[in-house]
Amino acid sequence: MITLIKLAWRNLWRNKRRTLITVASVFVAVFLALLMRSVQRAMYDTALDNAVRLSTGHLQVHREGYWKDKTINKTMTIKDSTREKIAAIENVAVAAPRLESFALVSSGPQTKGAAVVGTDPEIENRLTNLREKVVEGSYLEPGGALVASGVAEYLKLGVGDTIVLLGQGYHGSTAAGAYPIVGVFEYPMKELNNSMIYLALDDAQYLYAAPRRLTSLTLMLDDGDDLEETREEVVATLGEGYETLPWQEMNRELVQFIRSDNVGGIIMLAILYVVVAFGVFGSIVMMTLERRKEFGVMVAVGLRKGKLATIVFFESIFVTFVGVVAGSVGAIPIFAYFSANPIPLTGEAASAYEAFGFPPAILFSLDPGLFLNQASVTAVIALVAAVYPAFVVMNLQAARAMRA
Repeated sequence: MITLIKLAWRNLWRNKRRTLITVASVFVAVFLALLMRSVQRAMYDTALDNAVRLSTGHLQVHREGYWKDKTINKTMTIKDSTREKIAAIENVAVAAPRLESFALVSSGPQTKGAAVVGTDPEIENRLTNLREKVVEGSYLEPGGALVASGVAEYLKLGVGDTIVLLGQGYHGSTAAGAYPIVGVFEYPMKELNNSMIYLALDDAQYLYAAPRRLTSLTLMLDDGDDLEETREEVVATLGEGYETLPWQEMNRELVQFIRSDNVGGIIMLAILYVVVAFGVFGSIVMMTLERRKEFGVMVAVGLRKGKLATIVFFESIFVTFVGVVAGSVGAIPIFAYFSANPIPLTGEAASAYEAFGFPPAILFSLDPGLFLNQASVTAVIALVAAVYPAFVVMNLQAARAMRA
């Protein structure tokens, strides 16, 4: 067998042009498949990471029924000891208490509706890296407000100016307060960037007349794959009267969009694979037909058809392997560059991306599983095509082949 493998490898390079054409067809197939899936995977991962890290977390604890009717009257209280137990669960990285509601934000003649999030500044920073997103002024501190850049731009305000919040508090009370802007932050998601204001948790509880009350306890996990097991631990710790929702349920529109878009991507990938299959098969057919006389001579001088078929099959395996490796290795530096330097989008394309919570840029993923999956599929296609030359050899008539 070792001898047959050596012969197969040497046969490839007796006609370098033919071998390189076949390798090139596999290379292009792998590269195009990787390109398509890398862009899709990066887009999905970024959108989901933004939704989880900047908004809902992996899990959220609410009072039962809150998510269906998001009103401040359905806030909850959680004992400090219970919060500490939840934060101590092995897979829980951050447990951020929040009081979220809405208010009219005003400054002079300008008024805008905004989402107000009361939170612990240090815990929130561990959850969302909010401190790093401050583009003007300082980070959130008690007595002040941290305002999204879209809100600040609309209200024509900056650091040091005062905003007035007016809304409805707990059990119908009036929520009104004035806060100096201590900083302006910028989120990558346009929807959040145009509607977010952060207050310290105590300030928000005072504003909405809801002392010690929370709308949610937002949990970020170390390992999102163990979400269900962690959720069961949280539910067991809390007892009755609470709901613990996973991020998929709180981001249904985004999840549904990704699923439908992924189906479209798979269909396009299947079409690409069909084209690839014809290209690879065509190259192997060409290689086989060009060598019919050679095969006939080898059989005529006494080489068994079974051994010849084995040699030809190994040749196809080597060609496939070289093409797959070349395609993957060639893609890595290109994808790595564009992963670090995304291609920015402008105009309507950028607006369409932002409308669905995607950053306005073409991103690339370097997930190792992506390379393995696409290379494997392309290799399977090439190996199936490799059955053809083995079939031709097994049914070869030496005399007729030598006259070809």
